[in-house]
Amino acid sequence: MHIRNQKDFWAGVMFILFGGFFAGVGTQYTFGTAARMGPGYFPTVLGIILMLLGLIVAVTGLSPKNTEEKVQPFAWGVLFTIIGSVVLFGVLLNPLGLIGSLLVLILLASYASHEHTWKASIGNSVVLISLCLFVFVYSLKLQFQLWPVFMRG
Repeated sequence: MHIRNQKDFWAGVMFILFGGFFAGVGTQYTFGTAARMGPGYFPTVLGIILMLLGLIVAVTGLSPKNTEEKVQPFAWGVLFTIIGSVVLFGVLLNPLGLIGSLLVLILLASYASHEHTWKASIGNSVVLISLCLFVFVYSLKLQFQLWPVFMRG
């Protein structure tokens, strides 16, 4: 058996594994019915749907009609840059406030992209910080320090 499209095949395998994990965890809880869902209903059903989707994607990766595509080597630096920016956001939230820590998060995570430009990163920062302020601070009324420690009164 020849895997024509390795990206599709391995993405399907990943979906099957994640779906199996969540379906398995969901069976540890009360399932319930569609009318009265228990805590295990959603993860079990979602896990099964994800497994079926993964099966379809993996099988299409084996199809001889599919374009041949290889999996590129994994970019560990990109992964660590993105995860590091999220961890740094959590560390900097108290001293820099929401706006400063979001700015650091967005700029560092943008730097991980192959299509990175500083102009686009600044534009994304303005839009995403505005959206976060609207959703979390003004709409949901979550209590965040907005500004750095040295700017607070």
